[in-house]
Amino acid sequence: RANTQLVSVYATVKDKTGRLVPNLTKDDFTVYDNGKPQPLSYFGNDLLPFSIVVMLDRSASMARDYDLVRDAAITFVRQMLPNDRMRIGSFSTKISIHPETFTNDQDALIDLLRTRLEPVGSSPVWTAIDQSLTAVLPEPQRRVVLVFTDGHNDQQRGQIITHLTDVLNRVRVNGVMVYCIGFVTSVQGGYAVRGPFGMPGQSGRGTFGPPRVQPPDPALKDIAEESGGGYFELGPEEDLSGTFARVAEELHRQYWLGFTPTKLDGKSHKLEVKVRGADLKVRARQNYVAAAGS
Repeated sequence: RANTQLVSVYATVKDKTGRLVPNLTKDDFTVYDNGKPQPLSYFGNDLLPFSIVVMLDRSASMARDYDLVRDAAITFVRQMLPNDRMRIGSFSTKISIHPETFTNDQDALIDLLRTRLEPVGSSPVWTAIDQSLTAVLPEPQRRVVLVFTDGHNDQQRGQIITHLTDVLNRVRVNGVMVYCIGFVTSVQGGYAVRGPFGMPGQSGRGTFGPPRVQPPDPALKDIAEESGGGYFELGPEEDLSGTFARVAEELHRQYWLGFTPTKLDGKSHKLEVKVRGADLKVRARQNYVAAAGS
């Protein structure tokens, strides 16, 4: 961040089995700015510290699974390294983020997960992500948002309205990496009859009928891909704690690529990262704005 003209690109590389590949070199990567390859001014593959807001959905459709989500988030906290910093957020009728500043105090963060999450309420997903971006933006190190939700934006009257397009634009401009963990629920006649991991739910209103699958909003995947983060969609039998631990491992095993743009024109530029190796896949942010501090 010392060089305000350096464009930082964090890349996750996996092989065809989905395993992380941590031993590549600078020569294995090519970064394209609007289709033109750029010489890398910086390359790093050390363990990278991060600042993160972990934002948890506390809407009615999640109520029966609050304990499972809390325990999975605790798993994530316990994966933190000494230089990582975190705040815990939750959203329903209100959106809260604690503590006041980012911290590495695992005991304090776990206590917040057990005592300070919002009670059951509505589901302002886009506003919660937007406020998480605002909270992490001033941090001097790599900035991340991790949101866990069923992905159905449902705001009550009087709540702040944030549009999906606004969130996507902020991700492009601010360069914050967003990870989204969405899960599929099953509803029957308006009632949620099966939450993640096979547990029953009791949200919604209506008459009983054949169950139907209710997947997360596909925009969660769009946000994650735009930012270079990851998207994970969980079914009833999948391991939430394992997924949180997987995100932590990814964040610690990313490559840091940096280049200096030839012109700061204030416009949005398309980014593409390619890596040598037919069986390797790379994930990184897709755009940046060519302005100082990108």
